[in-house]
Amino acid sequence: GRGGRGYGRGGRYRDNWRERVDRQASVAIKPEWKLVMDMDLSKVSKGISNTAKPVSEEDLLWCGFLDRYHEGYDKCSTRAPTVLKRFENKLFYPVSTMDDPVIEKFAIEGKGNVFATDAILAHLMTCPRSVYPWDIVIQKLPGSGALFFDRRDSSQFDYLTVNETANAPPTTMKADDDPEGINTPERLSLESTAINHNFSQQILKDPRGGKATRKNFDLPNPFFDEEDNDGMEPASVAFRYRKFDLGDDIEIVCRTELHGVVKKKAVPGSVSAPEDQYTTAFALNEYFNSMSPYSKTNVPAAGLINWREKLDTQRGAVLATELKNNAFKLAKWTAQSILADADQMKIGFVSRTTPKNPYEHLILATQFYRPRDFATQITLNEGSMWGIMRMLIGIFKDQPEGKYVLMRDPNKAVLKIFAVPPGTFEDEDEEEE
Repeated sequence: GRGGRGYGRGGRYRDNWRERVDRQASVAIKPEWKLVMDMDLSKVSKGISNTAKPVSEEDLLWCGFLDRYHEGYDKCSTRAPTVLKRFENKLFYPVSTMDDPVIEKFAIEGKGNVFATDAILAHLMTCPRSVYPWDIVIQKLPGSGALFFDRRDSSQFDYLTVNETANAPPTTMKADDDPEGINTPERLSLESTAINHNFSQQILKDPRGGKATRKNFDLPNPFFDEEDNDGMEPASVAFRYRKFDLGDDIEIVCRTELHGVVKKKAVPGSVSAPEDQYTTAFALNEYFNSMSPYSKTNVPAAGLINWREKLDTQRGAVLATELKNNAFKLAKWTAQSILADADQMKIGFVSRTTPKNPYEHLILATQFYRPRDFATQITLNEGSMWGIMRMLIGIFKDQPEGKYVLMRDPNKAVLKIFAVPPGTFEDEDEEEE
């Protein structure tokens, strides 16, 4: 049914990662595609004139539910790590823009003229940091001229990358002591995505614990169908549909996500009860190039820091290294948290239990950050984020109705926009069904 396809269980993934030779285009360019324009990625954020934040932002609808954060995870350390569990009965829904019935309803009602998910908006807002190839599909509807920013059904868009922006990112070549190729970009991506989902659910309290810990919103999860999912349940996610008015007749409607509720600490001397805060949750993960057992002198790769040695005493240094190696991923998570108006963003530091086992992991530490403070720390400018969206929307407003592909060149820091025939990619959508 519409919008009902999830990744499946938290513990494992439908492995539809296409075997990809290093730095090939994320989608094959067909002869009938017409190049509309290309632009230098490094100049995208520099050539922006209007960097104003939205004139206004408002909530349109809340769906789903959120469980409460378990404070015990604040105490995770390298000396007292917690085993990462697999949540095979939880369903996650990275539903695309055009498959979301709630977005469709808002489009029909004329609630906005640009529609997207937080993952797609955050990706575009931070795309100058990207290194790997990617593509987004844009549809401009006849009549209204409404723009839908979407992803292809069979793309790898929703899978996380690992060390994408490192000086020496993972290679597709299997090392002699890694015959299974667990340290290749594709396998690391599947591992990281599974870790991220499992972490986001594990750090929450079990609602069956007796206390009313679950917060339900206006409508249930719009993508979960109980009849089709015997014994399964949706993950703790609130879908917060928000509208951003950017002025100049640009109104963006976006589905954002929150992952949990955090009890704000009571202010000493205050008589009012502490308020609930909303948080997003993401996990960074560590892997080692060498398959030898862990040791104090062992580092994941040249120039990297051994988390077991440094996380408890030098977390700032660990984070600085991650910001260098995963600049795009961390910026995207921060942008997603800002779009969702999250009060907090929880980052987990997760490492393999042993270097050669990509299925078992330990949570070595967790840390809360305020999204806007974190954005400042990683030099992510909120005005530039919105400026990039204004610039892209302006380009498509000037184009005729139809379908377009916006893609990052696989080998050069260049964005290309192609006009493509209306039926492009529809065969692969049907295959996915």
